[in-house]
Order: sequence, then structure tokens, then C-alpha cells
Amino acid sequence: MIVNDQAKVSTFLAAQARLGDTEARIETVETHISLVFLGPCIVFKLKRSIRFPYLDFSTPALRLRTCQKEVDLNRRTAPTLYKAARRITRASGGGLEFDGPGELVDAVVEMARFDENTLFDRLARRNELTPALLTQLARKIANFHDTAPIDRSRSGSAIMASALDINRRAMTSFDVLRSAEATRLNSAIGDRFSRHRTALDERARNGKVRRCHGDLHLRNICLVDNEPTLFDCIEFNESIATIDILYDLAFLVMDLWHQGLTSKANFTLNRYLDMSAEGAGLHLMPFFMAVRAAIRAHVNAAQANQASGERRERLQQEAKDYLSSANKMLMQTPAHLVAIGGLSGCGKSTVAATIADRIGDVPGARVLSSDRIRKCLHGVVAEARLPAQAYSPEISEQVYHIMMTQAKAVLDAGHSVVVDAVFDRPEHRERIHNLARKVGVRFSGIWLDAPRDVLFSRVERRSGDPSDATVAVVAAQLARLVDVADWTHVDSSGTPEETAEDVQAIINLA
Repeated sequence: MIVNDQAKVSTFLAAQARLGDTEARIETVETHISLVFLGPCIVFKLKRSIRFPYLDFSTPALRLRTCQKEVDLNRRTAPTLYKAARRITRASGGGLEFDGPGELVDAVVEMARFDENTLFDRLARRNELTPALLTQLARKIANFHDTAPIDRSRSGSAIMASALDINRRAMTSFDVLRSAEATRLNSAIGDRFSRHRTALDERARNGKVRRCHGDLHLRNICLVDNEPTLFDCIEFNESIATIDILYDLAFLVMDLWHQGLTSKANFTLNRYLDMSAEGAGLHLMPFFMAVRAAIRAHVNAAQANQASGERRERLQQEAKDYLSSANKMLMQTPAHLVAIGGLSGCGKSTVAATIADRIGDVPGARVLSSDRIRKCLHGVVAEARLPAQAYSPEISEQVYHIMMTQAKAVLDAGHSVVVDAVFDRPEHRERIHNLARKVGVRFSGIWLDAPRDVLFSRVERRSGDPSDATVAVVAAQLARLVDVADWTHVDSSGTPEETAEDVQAIINLA
């Protein structure tokens, strides 16, 4: 609900954003809670004079307090973007000025301008979210979560109950969300919540609830000095931002998935999980993502209520689309364990990454790669090279043991797994198959075949890859290889896409 008119403040900020250049073009971006004025070098973010069930910006003092908090919180992840919280005061002549001695009229956050073309939603539209960039982003988020303050003042179920209550109340406020689909979604989310209460509470007791970003979608991530930078976190409500770290991540994963970038959604989640011990919580992601999609639905509905014409119609349709996505995210598939083996250079990791988003519940399977586990075991990034002793039989046994343990934790929770390793030893293939039998899930064992010259050529061309295999390593693997008769063979000498389609077809038929 809009409380006060801010037209004069908006005129003042537009003039200030020009920095004396009367010809400068000022862009204005509207959200349901803010007005953002984009000048040539400077940005002013004004809180709307509004009151909702989950926020109150109805007075200048409340808006000032929120602006100050916004600057402090966002400097955790974007210190160079957030300059100051500025007071807008009444000047002696009756006009407005910054930080004067007169009456407080309003408040604003002052930011440095960055290149909007580096916003991640725009990069997504241009297909520029590369694996390297998404890996950087996942690493940034994992590090942020690792250092965020733990909060044990509320149970995990109480936190999500509050989010669901906000969603329910918001949906009843907008005509566009009063539909059978919204009713079905609220019922499905409520059912899933009842099943997850125990897991949510256990995660909170284990320190997984932290003071997070809270609004981590693609439009709140940009590049600053070529580094993924998180900005515009939730500052107006501690409860909304003090949440399970996977629920925080779920906004980004949901956003990618909703835009049809399902493989990138799965890839980003897997890179995050490589850097954090959160695999056992993976079964919560469909629920978390559906709640996030429901939030986007009512946010778009709120923006539609403040708009008119074509923009109103577009926002209303987007709200409906998010409802539809949320319902799809809650569709369930039985857990499945897929093992992909083959010699170095056969394309195991590429195939695993390509098919993972198509296996199991949204956003797809957890991919456990022996190469990545080995790097993590040695405390280095996946792209770093390890010495030969890191590949001793003893270390390799340890890697397979970790892979089995992590796979079991994910499968026990009801989520699918793709494991990617050489698996040239019969005992390793038997152990992974026995895991599926023990947990009681479907199993597919795939062996990728490629000619010697193809394997050699591929490993020679690698750079910045988690695998350290060389031609000599491949030659040694070939020399000791015995016939693999217990798994389904797939020719991987073609393109990665062709191999992935062949593997997917076999999995679907099994």
C-alpha cells in the first residue's frame, strides 16, 4: 500500500543523478518496493513510501534506518558499489538537499553505477553464463554462506512456516493469483512442508540457518572487475533474510530453471555442493525452489498492481508463469543412481553434466566426480593440478570411499545421483551397484568407449579441467583394462551431445 507521494523527491534525485550535466539521460527502474535513478556515474535507490505485511517504509525515519542497514549489509559482498545512506532534508529556501540541518523528508542509498550489461539476467539472455563464470559464482556464494553469522534463535520449520504464511497472504491480495493453480500450489507446498519439518529443524540445529542475502536471483548479481558480485540483499526484514543457506541458494537455481536454463541450474547447484557439505539437504531443493517461485509470483503481481497497459499485462502473465513453474518443481520422480565409467578422455564428466538436469527431481541429480572429490580432498580448486602421488592406489581408494559415502547420503534423502569415475576395476563397479541395491533405488551402469587416438587427442587438448590425466595415464589405463561386461557400453567417439543423447536413451529404457 502506497502511503505518501514522493514525486518531489523523485524530481530532486533525478537532478542530482545528472551531476550537473543537464543533458544527461536518467533511467528510472521501478520495483514493487523501490525507485532506482541511474545517472551517468551514480545511482540513487529510493524506498517507496509503502507498507506491506512484511515491510514498513511508511515514514522517512523508517526509510532512513533501512537505507543505512542496506549499505552495511551489502558491503559484505559489494563494498565498492555501496557508497552511503543519504538523508534528504528540507533546505532553508523550501527545496530539498542532501544531509542538511533541516527536516528529514526522505532517505536514499547512493551507489556507484556499474555496467548493467553485466547483470546476470542479461548474461543469461545472451547465453554468456559460461561454466567458468557459474563456477566462480557458486564459489562466491559458498564462501559467503560459510562466513555468514549463524542464527539458532528460530527453528528451521518456523522460518519456512513464516515464509509460507507471507506467500499465502500475498496471494489472496491479488486477483491474478486467485486461481485454482494457486490453490493447488499452496496445498502441494503445505504437504511438502509437513514432510520436511524434521529435516528443516535438524539443519537449523546444525548451523545451516544464517544471515544470508535473501534475494539471490539473477538480477541481483553483476560483474565488478570481472568478478561475480552479489548486491541488493534483503535489508528490510531480518526474518526473511535469516534463513537456511540452501533456501538462499534456491532463488538463483529457481531463476535459472524457470528461464529454461535447466542444465545451468543443475551445474550451478553442483558446483556449490562441491564446495560445501550440503548434499544431504539436496532433497529440500524442490520445496525451496517452489517457495521461491511463489514469491516471484506475488512480487510480479504486486508490481502489476502499480502498473498499467502492456506492462501490467506482462507482469500479470509473469506472475501466472511463476505459479506454473512452482507446481512443476514439486513433481516427484523416484531416486535413481547412474554410474558413468570409462577411461580418461572418453567424456564421462561432460556426459554427466549434460544429462544430470534430466534425472530425478528438480533441479536434477547430484553429480559426484572423482576428479573433483580428489581436488577437494587435497584442499585445492578443481582446476589446480595435483602431483603424481595424489593418484596413488591408497588415495584413489579414499576418493571412491568418499564418493560412495556422499552418494548414499543423497540417495537416502530420496534424491538422484550421477557418479563419474573411471570404474575400470570390477570391485569399484560392484560396490556402486551394491549401493543402489542397499538403498533400494534404480541403477544404470554406463561404460563409455572411444578409440585410443580419440582418447589421446582429447586429453592433450584439455586445459583448466578437473582431470589431470595425460597421454601416459591413458596408455597405462588401456594396458591394464579388462573387458567390462557388466555395464552397458556406449560409443563416445562422436560429439558430447550425441553421446549424451545415447546415454539418456539407455537410461530412459532401463
